[in-house]
Amino acid sequence: MRSLLLEVRRGEVFGFLGPNGAGKSTSVKMLLGLVAPTAGDALLLGHPVGDVETRRKIGFLPEHFRFYDWLTPAELLRLHGRLYGMPAARLRERVPELLDLVGLALHRDKQLRHFSKGMLQRIGLAQALLSDPELIFLDEPTSGLDPGGRRLVREIIKAQRERGATVLLNSHLLSEVERTCDRVAFIQHGEVLETRELEALLDGETSVAVRARKLPVDVARGLALWATAVALDGERLTFRVADADVLPDVLRYLVAQGADVYEFTPERQSLEELFLEIVGSDGGL
Repeated sequence: MRSLLLEVRRGEVFGFLGPNGAGKSTSVKMLLGLVAPTAGDALLLGHPVGDVETRRKIGFLPEHFRFYDWLTPAELLRLHGRLYGMPAARLRERVPELLDLVGLALHRDKQLRHFSKGMLQRIGLAQALLSDPELIFLDEPTSGLDPGGRRLVREIIKAQRERGATVLLNSHLLSEVERTCDRVAFIQHGEVLETRELEALLDGETSVAVRARKLPVDVARGLALWATAVALDGERLTFRVADADVLPDVLRYLVAQGADVYEFTPERQSLEELFLEIVGSDGGL
């Protein structure tokens, strides 16, 4: 892996995006002390990687988890709680709270070997939240979940952010990242190519597709006041604007120029489009 420069702010949900083999999971494992880096330094919650007390403040849901399948979900959480050093009294409160939170309260006495993939994903999320961690690593947390389960995960992540926790989210489902994260980093070949604020992306540049007859041949010059990347192909006109508030002015201009507009479709750039723009179409998720 090459040099990886990454900074995650406290209290934010940070998305870690890149194609398969980009180094996302390896980077997370290095931060957790599961893989030794060849060089470099990293801090977690202000302390060097590997600090024992800091580890008590970290939750982790790996992509490929393996739990003792002869345990029940309550037994699994109690085991992990003892590994964290949590007091027995706190565990008696926390275990039922988490089973209820992830929708497994009715299955508390069922062995994990009888769980579906989605149910295992839910208990994995519960163990990641067990100690009320300050920093939470979630590697593909919605894998195997139905739409209701994915919504539940989004709500849980939002609640963790509201209580002040930091969440680092690695997911192939860009729609989930788009709904959940504050910032995203795009990584390829072990390097961060770019980091973006998602709010700026969603409120930013808008692409517009217009279908109209009698468009003036010099429409690009006429739209220069508002638009960039103007392209005219027969009855199809496309352009971009930095602020969607100017679109009524653009439409009025086209009509005033004698164009018969029968389709005017603004579309903000999606996270998927941005991913392909930054990483490239050959870097499939």
